[in-house]
Amino acid sequence: MAQLPLRTPRAPFLTIAAALSCGTVPAHAADTPPARPAVFQSLIACRDIGVAADRLACFDRESALLDKAERNRDVVVVDRGQVRAARRTLFGLTLPSLVLFGGERDRDTPEGKAEAAEVDRLETTIRGASRTAMGKWIIVLQDGARWVQIDERSLPSDPRAGQPIRIRRAAMGSYLANVNNQIAIRVRREN
Repeated sequence: MAQLPLRTPRAPFLTIAAALSCGTVPAHAADTPPARPAVFQSLIACRDIGVAADRLACFDRESALLDKAERNRDVVVVDRGQVRAARRTLFGLTLPSLVLFGGERDRDTPEGKAEAAEVDRLETTIRGASRTAMGKWIIVLQDGARWVQIDERSLPSDPRAGQPIRIRRAAMGSYLANVNNQIAIRVRREN
């Protein structure tokens, strides 16, 4: 009886190769800064007009269009302080890296490095704390953010409203919380 030749299954290798090649696309896309809105580019282009009267007319026209776009919420203008506040509010949530909130683009500047460090931790006050049926802590912060304990550690004293809490990024996307300078418990943000 003739034996059939053994064939190497290719499907697992093709699946792995496809998965690895897909993983490189977002990293490349994150390096590319987003294009400026057309209405803003048009305003900036007015600077290149040589004749003063034409340049002024261009600035007047384009600034009016930018103002209209901002009022219609087609364009949003934020300052660095507003970005910091938004980052702080979003701390602990799993979101895509948005250049709007700094992304990876600004991490090479001194300000970007300071902001990146600021985003890696949060120091605030507890609004309230309770336990789940399984005995895990649910801690609500002053801004309404809700954090739930995900490890088995016990705290020496119960968290209470008004106590300070420090939450920081830990390994592999997790977070550690120190309530009132006690040992850290592992937590996850829920809202």
